[in-house]
Amino acid sequence: MRSFVMMFVLAIAGSVLAYYFAVRSLPEYNIAYDIPDVEAPIEIVRDNHNVPHIFGDTDHDVYFGLGFAHAQDRIWQMTMLRRTAQGRLSELFGERTVNIDSFIRRLDLYALAQGSYKVQTTETQLALDAYADGVNAWLRKVNEDALGRGAPEFFLFSNEIAPWVASDSLAIIKLMSLQLDSQLRSEITRAQVSLTVGADLIKDIMPDAPGDGVIGLPEFAELFEDIKKPIKFAQSDYDPLDPIRPLNMGGASNAWAVGSKRAAAHAPLLATDPHLGLSAPSIWMLARLDFKSGGVIGATIPGMPAVLAGRSNDLAWGVTSSYLDNLDVYIEKLNPENPDEYLTPIGYKSFRTKSVIINVKDAPSRTITIKYTENGPVIPPEHYSLGDITPEGHVVSLRWVALEQDDTSMSGALEVMRSKSIFAARRAAEKFIAPSQNLMLADRNSIAMQTIGKMPKRHINHSSKGRIPSQGWLPQNRWDGYFDFNENPYVRNPSSGIVANTNNKLTDKAFPNHVSYSWGDTQRIERLTKLLNNRAVHTRESFIETQNDAVSFTARSLLPLIASELWFSGTKALAGTPERQQQVALELLASWNGEMDQHLPEPLIFAAWLRNLQRRLASDELGPLIEKFPRPDPVFIERVFRNIDGAAQWCDIRPSSREETCTDIARIALDDALIELTEKYGPRIDSWRWGQAHQAHQDHEVLGKISVLKWFTNIRQDTAGGDNTLQRARTSGTGPNPYANVHAGGFRAVVDFSDPDSSVFIISTGQSGHPLSHYYDNLAQLWRRGEYIPMSLDPDLARGGAVGITTLQPINIEN
Repeated sequence: MRSFVMMFVLAIAGSVLAYYFAVRSLPEYNIAYDIPDVEAPIEIVRDNHNVPHIFGDTDHDVYFGLGFAHAQDRIWQMTMLRRTAQGRLSELFGERTVNIDSFIRRLDLYALAQGSYKVQTTETQLALDAYADGVNAWLRKVNEDALGRGAPEFFLFSNEIAPWVASDSLAIIKLMSLQLDSQLRSEITRAQVSLTVGADLIKDIMPDAPGDGVIGLPEFAELFEDIKKPIKFAQSDYDPLDPIRPLNMGGASNAWAVGSKRAAAHAPLLATDPHLGLSAPSIWMLARLDFKSGGVIGATIPGMPAVLAGRSNDLAWGVTSSYLDNLDVYIEKLNPENPDEYLTPIGYKSFRTKSVIINVKDAPSRTITIKYTENGPVIPPEHYSLGDITPEGHVVSLRWVALEQDDTSMSGALEVMRSKSIFAARRAAEKFIAPSQNLMLADRNSIAMQTIGKMPKRHINHSSKGRIPSQGWLPQNRWDGYFDFNENPYVRNPSSGIVANTNNKLTDKAFPNHVSYSWGDTQRIERLTKLLNNRAVHTRESFIETQNDAVSFTARSLLPLIASELWFSGTKALAGTPERQQQVALELLASWNGEMDQHLPEPLIFAAWLRNLQRRLASDELGPLIEKFPRPDPVFIERVFRNIDGAAQWCDIRPSSREETCTDIARIALDDALIELTEKYGPRIDSWRWGQAHQAHQDHEVLGKISVLKWFTNIRQDTAGGDNTLQRARTSGTGPNPYANVHAGGFRAVVDFSDPDSSVFIISTGQSGHPLSHYYDNLAQLWRRGEYIPMSLDPDLARGGAVGITTLQPINIEN
């Protein structure tokens, strides 16, 4: 008993001590700090939702204040982003992240960021330096005042924080390019599928957006000699710290705008909701910057001094991923006589090389040799299953727009933020290199959409048209620079009065002006088009309703196809039998309107049916590769059930002696789904709820994996929507929770130029990155319910309900 009491007391004492040290890093918002780096007082007014409104005498001071505010609330997140871009995660996480660091070091993102500082505009350099000074001012205060190391995570991991520098912010924008890009995974997977089922079936399982297809795509094996078709492809679990997202899990988004003639108040409206992986805290942080030229308010990413989507008094801007194909994978041929040389159009040439050291926690350091070809860095076969598609005597290299030396994207972002009109924003957008986005714009008179980011100029005779890895030594496969910015898709004030994008196909231009062959959406745009065209005029409220719309076009279009021979068929089965379960499920689906409501069982039945249907259709053809397609593709399923170009052949199970029909597979897949759901949620279908399975997993990427701490750091909420609804909530597709919501619009905004201060914004968690802060998850419930907070540029409104005002004052000013 004495031992038990002693252990209990020690546990309580340890918990109290841990809590004491953890709360030391909670920032005090209502306080004045003496700062040697400022010449006049800076005010950081935290409104009642903890959104910082930053006021200073100069623009330098405003950027300084933003850096200080970001560091106060998100310093751990910022250092993690920086470490990822530097390839230094293994110093904290050991062997787990060596491969991630190795890949990032080979791209040399941080060195490229350092080199790009000199090509930024003078104004951008000043902004970056001021922002870095603000971050470092907070780090000094943490050290001077013993403020709990700045964040509780630093008690579990190294608390060594290097001073922030301008190139750190430039590295983060390159890291975002990597996280948003889907082309690497797409090219590798397309090559694997080609080796498995041949190029003829790729058009089904990896379909083009409906419309003109691609003619003459070669089989991957035809491009290379002696390539062996592997029996089993290497599989690797995805690590949430890896910036290369799984296939179809890069960036996505919705954004649209209507002009004055389509607005009830005769002033443009704009909505935007970028889709990224959910996390706690959110990647986004709301902020307001009060420049001398006027205020700007919206979404920032801690680590960068820019409002990436938001509004000023004159301009509103949002973003969607463009899916521009700005990356090519090359297979480089080695010299059989000298493996240190590779083939070029003019003969063999030596690799350019350099060595770097990766420090690994609790393990010896690793020295890796980085090789470069004329096309780009060489990536070893152990990364992302590249070994599966690399012929013997060859290596893989990457050509990617974001690896350009003269990257002025940060200057473009800051200039768009400060622009007063669509024309000015478009001029600023020419500076964007990567990531490529669709920039949705509205000013007080006009609306527009502009695709930004450099578009590679490929040769018309490119071997694979950039869709699968190609021969790096053939001159026709190499880029001939970039298209002029005016070749990027652009539309202003169309006759419809509407501009919109949901990552859907942008253009019907032929290769190489095609922008992309792989698009992020074919379904949401159908629903958005209907909702926008159903009304003669729109209001802020109709935009909010549209942004939170959970009706699945996929369900409405596919259910009549896959269930056409199953509706109301057969005699009524006995209660408790599998046949009765199937009949009950079909009866529910027959009267369902396709809304992915969190309180209904129908969305769960439909989602499980479609997931199991795709697995039944494709498993025998794809084998282990089926794991690359964890979520159903509605275009694939529609092609199969409509037998487009003979796609119904997927319904026949090849090893089977009989010929199965699509109706057979649909019935079997429904049984699979019902068994799966019954085992997890019980036999009563009317008790099943979509939201129970479709919880938003907003997990802390590090602490969320620790058994006790995860209960304090992970945010879980039942949510509506699905993979293809406007209120997009992408399912994981794998693991014990395949229907979990892991990728969604973590930031939403609606701007109304008839009354700009009535514009509304929301992020999915809270402003603070500290798990013990009230502001860690205070916005999460509002986000889940489709609600918003107003964000005005009126300073009196911010001050009126402020939770605190932080004053940064020069040391030589008397208090």
